[in-house]
Amino acid sequence: MTKKQLIRHSFIKSLPVLCSYLFLGMAYGMMMAEAGYQWYYSLFSCLFLYSGTCQFLLITFFSSGASLLTVALTVLLVNSRQSFYSLTFLKDFNAMGKRKLYMIHSMTDETYAVNTTLDYMPEDDKHSTMFGVALFSHFYWTFFSVLGSVIGQLLPFQLEGVDFCMTALFVIIFIDKWEQTDKHSPALIGLGVGVLCLLIFGQNSFMLPALLLSTALLLLITNTNFGKKDKDAEDENTENKTDDKKIEVVTSPEDIINDTDTGAKEEHKI
Repeated sequence: MTKKQLIRHSFIKSLPVLCSYLFLGMAYGMMMAEAGYQWYYSLFSCLFLYSGTCQFLLITFFSSGASLLTVALTVLLVNSRQSFYSLTFLKDFNAMGKRKLYMIHSMTDETYAVNTTLDYMPEDDKHSTMFGVALFSHFYWTFFSVLGSVIGQLLPFQLEGVDFCMTALFVIIFIDKWEQTDKHSPALIGLGVGVLCLLIFGQNSFMLPALLLSTALLLLITNTNFGKKDKDAEDENTENKTDDKKIEVVTSPEDIINDTDTGAKEEHKI
């Protein structure tokens, strides 16, 4: 793809993130304004922190006078899921050179979900598209957060239920990935473990145990005979296809001359 095509493709791929950040970013900015912070606080937090969940939590922490230790531990636990996200793109990030530093900083739930759908692209185009999606998404979040902060200082808004758009985004992406793949066991394992951990640990503490347990189960299945069945089946199909191929025998000109001379001698003897 040309540079212009890659920019256009990145923008198209980032549209679901745009729809999500349109409401979430403005909601965050309005909540910052309601808490008494000027618009430039929203700007700097989006540029340097860039973690929607933590940014929402920080409004409550700063307003209630929470200690720095409480803030640090909460941010660590909330963002621990990003460590699992990054495992998916270790090879891609290493191949992106200096851009990987920004990719690490800009890894969010939304960009992760979008970038997992780019496996069909050539490697260089995929990396450029991932970088473009990250840039567009960061811009959306920053722009709408600042816009929401400015509007929140001018007009009052009711913000209840706005954060559901993030849930809707992940449901749509989950359905899309389900339809694209034939093997649904990883999705079912993640879904089952998530529900189980939600029942055991509660809404505020289930994320980290669910990620740990899901990763352990997937690694266990991959490294046992259960995970090797598909690979054996693929190898068997490859061997069958090789056997079914027609073998073409190429005869050299010397062989043709020798066969002709032999045939002529036998005819002369008769």
